[in-house]
Amino acid sequence: MRAQDSRTGTGQVVVIGGGIAGLAAAHRLLDRGARVTVLEASDRVGGKLLPGEIAGARVDLGAESMLARRPEAVALAREVGLADRLQPPATATASLWTRGALRPMPKGHVMGVPGTAAALSGVLSEEGLARIERDADLPRTEVGDDVAVGEYVAARLGREVVDRLVEPLLGGVYAGDAYRISMRLAVPQLFAAVRTHVSLTEAVREIQAKAATAQQTGPVFMGIEGGVGQLPLAVARSVRARGGEIVTGAPVTELRRTEDGGWRVVAGGRVLHADGVVVAVPAGAAAALLRAETPAAATELAGVEYASMALVTLAYRRADTALPEGSGFLVPPVDGHTIKASTFASQKWGWIAEENPDLLVLRTSVGRYGETEVLGRDDADLVDVSRNDLREATGLAAEPVATRVTRWDDGLPQYPVGHHTRVARVREHVAKLPGLAVCGAAYDGVGIPACVASAYAAVDQLGGDHAGLDALRANPVQSLHGGAGE
Repeated sequence: MRAQDSRTGTGQVVVIGGGIAGLAAAHRLLDRGARVTVLEASDRVGGKLLPGEIAGARVDLGAESMLARRPEAVALAREVGLADRLQPPATATASLWTRGALRPMPKGHVMGVPGTAAALSGVLSEEGLARIERDADLPRTEVGDDVAVGEYVAARLGREVVDRLVEPLLGGVYAGDAYRISMRLAVPQLFAAVRTHVSLTEAVREIQAKAATAQQTGPVFMGIEGGVGQLPLAVARSVRARGGEIVTGAPVTELRRTEDGGWRVVAGGRVLHADGVVVAVPAGAAAALLRAETPAAATELAGVEYASMALVTLAYRRADTALPEGSGFLVPPVDGHTIKASTFASQKWGWIAEENPDLLVLRTSVGRYGETEVLGRDDADLVDVSRNDLREATGLAAEPVATRVTRWDDGLPQYPVGHHTRVARVREHVAKLPGLAVCGAAYDGVGIPACVASAYAAVDQLGGDHAGLDALRANPVQSLHGGAGE
């Protein structure tokens, strides 16, 4: 089939990727007066935000909540008409399944790093608690330009703190290894604090004191009635309602600069010419697209590693079940179980319980960075191991009425020590090409607000309105001075 050549004129921006970052970029570009086309390779928008159902109940099959203490995601939800559907968790009480029992999640910590040993009583051994007390007597541990969270915390407080609390908490976000994950990127407030303190526990107490002084109100996390997977659908509706075009099933196979300083984008049987392009796809796909025009950026992106995982969703007759109170539990890998966490969805989200009074829905997560064997099992095996672990942790022995396994292959980018310098190099190379920007989970954070913020920074880099896009083409040096958040 001969490609259709589409020339749409000044102010046209093509967004490659229809996940939440790409959709947020499109939404912001329309605010700035641009003409927008979103090209998504798959048959749906939303990326890792995926609404679904089990036994007739609406659920999330991907990410299920968003950080509310960062404003970007909640603000976007309000902008696209979801204000009256925003809901905090019905309970914020969670547990750790460790040392053979469900134990209350300790309080008074920053991503598992305690301000005092007392905060981890019952989770750590007596030796582990005593090891924390030695922190005050140790000389400074230098962090340099970056340091692995697990490496630094283990040196100050002992490995037990890392293995039994930091690992499950960080693993819940990155599906990664705490001994590799960058403190600078994963726990930036802690990284900043330890640079000015000798004692790690003192640094944690300072963070907690500042948070108390700030008197932050409102929930830490927020969900959406019907699931967080409703957010990209609502953003897509808003984009289309305001004249933006979203094309699914349109993998981009070529991205090249044109002689007039614009961009030529080939997607299937269609060729688009644009003033600006936002590349909002995972690092590997971005590397393939950018290799022709900026091989240095492509090489950097090709080096970004990803972790795979699977979510097992189970539905039970409520009359057959009795779960512990709370929103669920995390599992330290050191305890040797297969599942890494379980969410009691019907207890965590009030709308699920209200819509499905006779059902109890929960889910488990399986897999993390470097774990390939468990994810090689078939769906039935993943359901079985999840049920076995749930039975051991909670006593839940009932037969589920329905199960679903959702696999996220290469779903979460890893942020090892030094990742920030890789990202800076990528952006430095990309900035040399006027009218080009990148965004998404591979750069500044894997959470929904971070992805939205990344999208907005990409739009700022492009210029965002007709005048800005015209200036980008007329004055290439402008792009070297980046946008907000660079």
